[in-house]
Amino acid sequence: MALDNLSELMNWRYATKKMDPAKAVSEADVSRILDAIRMAPTSSGTQPFEVFVITNPEIRGEIRKVAWDQAQITDGSHLLVFAAWDNYTAPRIDAVVSQMEDERGGANPLLSQYYDNLKANYLPREADVNFEHAARQAYIALGFALMAAAEAQVDSTPMEGFDPAEVDKILGLKDKGLRSVILLPLGYRDTSGDWLLPLKKVRKSDDKLFHRID
Repeated sequence: MALDNLSELMNWRYATKKMDPAKAVSEADVSRILDAIRMAPTSSGTQPFEVFVITNPEIRGEIRKVAWDQAQITDGSHLLVFAAWDNYTAPRIDAVVSQMEDERGGANPLLSQYYDNLKANYLPREADVNFEHAARQAYIALGFALMAAAEAQVDSTPMEGFDPAEVDKILGLKDKGLRSVILLPLGYRDTSGDWLLPLKKVRKSDDKLFHRID
């Protein structure tokens, strides 16, 4: 079934509860999803997160044990772990500026001033405040990943139901200055065994969700 527009994509996708372990997502489709993540907007263009693409069955099995035993983690073919920076630091922000200068043809005083102001605002804050800000940027990228997956008709299930500290240990994230924030298994729905699939998608009505102020 071809999906022709954004509305159809949004209605097709759902948080898949049962995936078919016999079906693997192609590397071409995974690459499309990862590119959507890479191209997603983030605050000040910092991209303050990294994504771990896990196919190793043993590691996914270990993560499943600390993620409420959710089967999609091992039944899907790929598991994405979004891990946000544990803090904003001068070297991390300077690296963003350096890449921009390298790819845009040299130093720009306005760019330097912008990021100097950013450091002046971010660096004095508590690490947890900065981590939460970075985590919100990862969630923006998650939204792009969900729609890119739907466009490729790949099923996905965003998961907050896991022990972040344990996932951090499994992946050695602390040493990398990262903390896990959300999991995203990728695979294909098991149409014969997913209780959620036949149910109507339920959302708030426009009048309860949107408030216009003219």
